[in-house]
Amino acid sequence: MSAVLQTWTDICAVDDILPGTGVCALVEDRHVAVFRLQVADGDRFYAIDNVDPKSGASVLSRGLLGNLGERVVVASPLYKNHFDLATGECLEAPEQSVRAHGVRIDAGRVNVTLAG
Repeated sequence: MSAVLQTWTDICAVDDILPGTGVCALVEDRHVAVFRLQVADGDRFYAIDNVDPKSGASVLSRGLLGNLGERVVVASPLYKNHFDLATGECLEAPEQSVRAHGVRIDAGRVNVTLAG
């Protein structure tokens, strides 16, 4: 069994993403939305595909962040579908779910690795 090597892409400095917002980044030719949320114990970062599957537009990074129950979500600015930031699941139409990607902070920089 061989280990799969993850490729991390440097996106930006942590402070380049305002708390409660997202940015779009190009990672290996894929549009990725990266979000920063402030929580009681610090910041949390999430990354999902940026393309809204219903419209095909690269807009999810501009959606509104919030919670539906225990789930942290972004609402698409076009059709208002909610995407779980941890899993990429579309709550209204699971067949329109997107991929969730790995995020890490390394020396004050936001890094993303694409999901398999």
